[in-house]
Amino acid sequence: MSTMSKYKTLTKAKDSFTKADYKAALENFAYVLQSYPNSKEAYNGVILSEMAMSGEGGAEALFDYYEILKEEDSESADTIMGDILNDMDGTLDKLGEIFSEPLRDRIEQENGILYKDFKDIVESNDSFKETFDNIMFSTRVIITKKEDFIDFLDNLVEHDYSNMALSYLESAMVTYPNDELLLNLLTKLLKDEKIEN
Repeated sequence: MSTMSKYKTLTKAKDSFTKADYKAALENFAYVLQSYPNSKEAYNGVILSEMAMSGEGGAEALFDYYEILKEEDSESADTIMGDILNDMDGTLDKLGEIFSEPLRDRIEQENGILYKDFKDIVESNDSFKETFDNIMFSTRVIITKKEDFIDFLDNLVEHDYSNMALSYLESAMVTYPNDELLLNLLTKLLKDEKIEN
């Protein structure tokens, strides 16, 4: 890859990220990183794209901050962002510990159950439908991860709760209109003939 091609690919990656096409951004940053393994900009772009794809909050803000840093001092921007990303790894774990106690309090207060605990009950009963029917009106299922939300919606569809899944999905699409997983699930739901008009 030539130096000119490197800059074109980085520009394309940044444009994709700005348009919330994180998969394309990741692919372009990774492509540059293959040819230029010491490129801190490509490395940081890969990390930020992965964060955004996994639904971690703040990836977009960090990306914007990174762009501002590069305008002010392009030489130190890569190092500063690399340090921030490395520090965040441990910080996110610590923040999770700090917030877990209030979450447990909220669960108790709202007569709720974490999705992970709900899944454990489903596995012990060997029936999503039976478990869900038993708790649907008395207990609130609290979902804290995007992957759990997708899994929950998949289970609703699979066990003939398509209208309920569609209702949850419509709400999520307002917040995340370009999310590929949600769009795929919406397509699956719309193809499903079980939804009543």
